[in-house]
Amino acid sequence: MDENNRERNLAVLIDSDNVSHNYIKVIMEEIARYGTPTIKRIYGDWTTSEAGGWKSVLLENAITPVQQYRYTTGKNATDSAMIIDAMDILYSGRVGGFCLVSSDSDFTRLATRLREAGELVIGIGEEKTPEPFIVACDRFIFLEILQPPKQTDRREIKPSGSAAHKQKNRIPQKTVELIVTSVNDVADEDGWAFLGDVGNMILKKQPSFDSRNYGYDKLTPLIKAMNRFEIDRRDTSNKGIKHVYIRDKK
Repeated sequence: MDENNRERNLAVLIDSDNVSHNYIKVIMEEIARYGTPTIKRIYGDWTTSEAGGWKSVLLENAITPVQQYRYTTGKNATDSAMIIDAMDILYSGRVGGFCLVSSDSDFTRLATRLREAGELVIGIGEEKTPEPFIVACDRFIFLEILQPPKQTDRREIKPSGSAAHKQKNRIPQKTVELIVTSVNDVADEDGWAFLGDVGNMILKKQPSFDSRNYGYDKLTPLIKAMNRFEIDRRDTSNKGIKHVYIRDKK
């Protein structure tokens, strides 16, 4: 993540009806990779018994709860409150991006409108999130890959050969094709493509792409596991920093 992204001010708007309080800590840690969350609000009806688990989490993460009563059974009033606040924040010009935490497709139009205004839009929600909301964002991150592992055994467990092989098989053919075509899209005349440009192209085509969805922390290990590309680490003007270039073997 470059310095400009880390310095970007972000508005984090959370739909409490669509996320558990257990995810908040890892969500905020993930958001920090893309900028500084200067506005942090969560929307819900805090008068209900279900809201009890939120208090300590909100205090620990300095998130402002916004009260929204459920005026009618079956209607989600938090959607309207989030949308109104998002537009107010947009016109204030105080941030350079938004993070919408929800799995609700009702925010699809909001994400589209914010991007039309030139804002970065990051979505975070469950894998069940409807595709229209996912593709309306610049990037969409599934909650399932952010959930911290259970701390039942702190010993390091190295995967066996069969386990590692099974992990490689987790990369579906559709994803392989996405990566291959993205490499070809940004490659030079000799077929070499800078891995950073490849990653950006993949996200433009599929905002929900994340190497962690397939068991890899970064894109480089995933590329290596595919055994499909030549890999060249090139020196840069910064000592100790190399740029990774890849080329399709076929």
